[in-house]
Amino acid sequence: MNSLSSSRYRTEWFSGAAGARRDVLAGMVGTFALIPEVIAFSFVAGVDPEVGLFASFVIGIVIAFAGGRPAMISGAAGSVALVAAALVHGHGLPYLLAATLLAGLFQILFGLAKLDVLMRFVSRSVRTGFVNALAILIFSAQVPQMLDVSWQTYAMIGLGLTIIYLLPRLSTAIPSPLICIVVLTAISIAVPMPLHTVADLGRLPASLPAFTIPHVPLTWDTLEIVLPYALAMAAVGLLESMMTASVVDDLTETTSSKARECTGIGLANVAAGLFGGIAGCGMIGQTVGNVRYGGRGRLSTLVAGVFLLVVLVPLRPWVAQVPVAALVAIMIMVAISTFSWGSLRDLGRHPKVSGVVMLATVAVTVATHDLAAGVAVGVLLSGVFFAFKVTRLMDVRIGYDAATDTRLYDVSGQIFFASADIFADRFDLRDSARRVRIDLTQAHLWDITAVAALDDVVAKMRRHDMIVEVVGLNAASAILVDRHASQIQAPA
Repeated sequence: MNSLSSSRYRTEWFSGAAGARRDVLAGMVGTFALIPEVIAFSFVAGVDPEVGLFASFVIGIVIAFAGGRPAMISGAAGSVALVAAALVHGHGLPYLLAATLLAGLFQILFGLAKLDVLMRFVSRSVRTGFVNALAILIFSAQVPQMLDVSWQTYAMIGLGLTIIYLLPRLSTAIPSPLICIVVLTAISIAVPMPLHTVADLGRLPASLPAFTIPHVPLTWDTLEIVLPYALAMAAVGLLESMMTASVVDDLTETTSSKARECTGIGLANVAAGLFGGIAGCGMIGQTVGNVRYGGRGRLSTLVAGVFLLVVLVPLRPWVAQVPVAALVAIMIMVAISTFSWGSLRDLGRHPKVSGVVMLATVAVTVATHDLAAGVAVGVLLSGVFFAFKVTRLMDVRIGYDAATDTRLYDVSGQIFFASADIFADRFDLRDSARRVRIDLTQAHLWDITAVAALDDVVAKMRRHDMIVEVVGLNAASAILVDRHASQIQAPA
């Protein structure tokens, strides 16, 4: 690590007493936001809640030191749980732990290979759709906790939201979600009423996580079973982590190392697998809550992980009494904060294709509960719309020089796989002119498909006894022509 990187790393940890206090309190908010979702996602994956909770603790500790995005909270996330569910149901927990280890190794390799550059292909519309879809999913995950419950539950949720939104107008010394948890827990203990508590969500850990090696046969059959799930978990985890890191970059107006985040989450998942936990990734809802309440440094990430273990083991009897209504109120706030409300206004101002991409990303993500599927559709649509737009910018102007009996083709724009056929169709292969001059001064050949289209046009014209001249190739296009064309002589 060079001196500049070392200095930045120290700054990400030590930002003064005021910054440290904000990080600690914001990290505690992130912990309570983690608990209900991690438990719910554990059930989705088909494992005990302690598997997800242990994973979130271990991942939080490791990523605080090894990650590339300060203030980002990572843990056992729903997207990874969805991928892992089939493996657990078919082969059991040991195979899940083995897949977690292998997924972590893949992520480390992805980071070392700098594959984070693939994030450049994710447009802003896709990122906005990703954020909005997550906000909807976060809110929808709270709905089951608000069905078939007592009126007191609704009253407590309303009181919790009142505290969360009104208390900051009086003081911001302590994050209002923490006050919400303390006040609602105190009320539920002082005035017994029919309320669900954290204890009702599932069995909480009663001990510290222990080092363990997955008990699976070390055979090719095991690898064939685990490999597809490991690759899927690695890809989904990296995608969500990279997207979450980009959101935090925008919220804090800072930059982060996405390659380091890849290796960091890989190391964290290897550690999680060795301590009996499921693979995880960046969690945008908890991260937004952390940033909203002042978390900016690595300390907030560390506190979120450490405090999770503290509240679930030494303070387990007290945490078990926290009403679920308090956690629901916090997650509703997180969902509201996460949603990009300005994107609704932008639908009428931005190009329609941007709106279509954003809405498609939201629709697919919400319908499938699969973040990777939503982002994949968004990226695919962005690529299609971009290719269509660039294709329309390609033009071929046709002229004729009677003095020399030469047909002139003046080409402009970008010629690549999506525009190559349109480009080729613009040429009259049975022209009566004896000579043909194709001027590519204002054009660029991007790939071998473009070169093949031009080469094919020239070959067919020459078979009709036309004298064909290709001029104006720029340096990059000329290199492609030299390597891949048989009918065209690029200029020296």
